[in-house]
Amino acid sequence: MNKLTRADLLSLEQYAEQRDDFRRKVMAHKKPRRIGLGDHITLCFEDRLTMQYQIQEMLRAERIFEAAGIDEELDAYNPLIPDGDNWKATLLIEYADVEERVAALVRLVGIEDALVMRVGDRDPVALFADEDLEREREEKTAAVHFIRLQPSAGDIEALRAGELISIGVNHPEYQILPITLEADSQRTLCADLGLEI
Repeated sequence: MNKLTRADLLSLEQYAEQRDDFRRKVMAHKKPRRIGLGDHITLCFEDRLTMQYQIQEMLRAERIFEAAGIDEELDAYNPLIPDGDNWKATLLIEYADVEERVAALVRLVGIEDALVMRVGDRDPVALFADEDLEREREEKTAAVHFIRLQPSAGDIEALRAGELISIGVNHPEYQILPITLEADSQRTLCADLGLEI
């Protein structure tokens, strides 16, 4: 997928005028990309539009309008746009209660590597977590992780043949049996790889 440039972004003024409509569009677009894994983990599959929205929101929140600041945001978020032969996702660990969240982040060290995605009954899709970040947190994990999932040529052929995607979590403190994606999510993730099903 094409990476975003400054030319793809709206000015703060333009974004203020269009934000409500743009936000509605993005929320509808995100719906099949959000996969709930139990009560406390959500996996959000990203693409160019979701990252454009994230950047626009950051520019708005931080009142960034100078070229250098915009370029910093582009450099931070462009790596989260999939490359056309993979998926990129944000893994969110969500607990409403602050104390419960703090305790969970200690228990869930390594959760980012415990995600298991399969196409049909094939071996798990190769997973790379937080590869652009330096995170050495043995005492606790982060509440947000960035994941690259790299399907093999065989996975892609299996998707083309109609095999279904399933995702689960296999962590000693958080076990989620694999769930098969709903049809909308399956279609969306296949389309990210250029497959029409």
